[in-house]
Amino acid sequence: MSRLAGGVVLVTAQEPPLDPDDPGAPDGEYAGMTATAFLSVSLDPPLVLVSLRTGSRMDDLLDEQPLWAVSVLSESQRHIAGRFAMKGRLSDRLLFEDVPYVRGEATGAPLVGGALGTLECRTEQRVEAGDHTLVIGRVLKARMPSADGGPLLYFRGRYRQLG
Repeated sequence: MSRLAGGVVLVTAQEPPLDPDDPGAPDGEYAGMTATAFLSVSLDPPLVLVSLRTGSRMDDLLDEQPLWAVSVLSESQRHIAGRFAMKGRLSDRLLFEDVPYVRGEATGAPLVGGALGTLECRTEQRVEAGDHTLVIGRVLKARMPSADGGPLLYFRGRYRQLG
C-alpha cells in the first residue's frame, strides 16, 4: 500500500465542553491528526470517509463528538502534516501553536489557513474494520480558500509533491 499515493489532510475536532448542561462551561480543547486514508464517498448526499486507528485519540473523540473538519493540505504545509503525525505528540494546545486557523462556522473545529480546501462534517456512520474505524461524515460546508500551490501527497513513506 506504500506504493499508492494519497493526498494528505488534517482532521480536526473540538472536544465537547466539560459540562454540556452548563452554557458557561469552557469549550474543550482542539484535537487534530494527519490522515492519508480520506476519500469522497458520495456526491448526493455529500459524504466523505476517514479511516482512524481504533482506540486512537481521534477515534475516541469522534465517537463522542459528531462534528469534525478536514483541511486538504498544500505542498507548502508539510511541516503541519509532520507535526500532527508525530507519535508521542506535543500537547494539543501546543500542536496548534503557530498554525494559522479559523474556527469552522458549522463545527467549531479548526480549519487550517492556506489549505487547498476545507470541509466541515457531521458523522453519519461508524464502521469497525479490522484495527481501524471508518468514519463516514456528511459534508455540512465546503470551501476552497486557497488556489495556490499543489497538493501534499504521501508516497512510499515520504511526503511528496506533484511535478
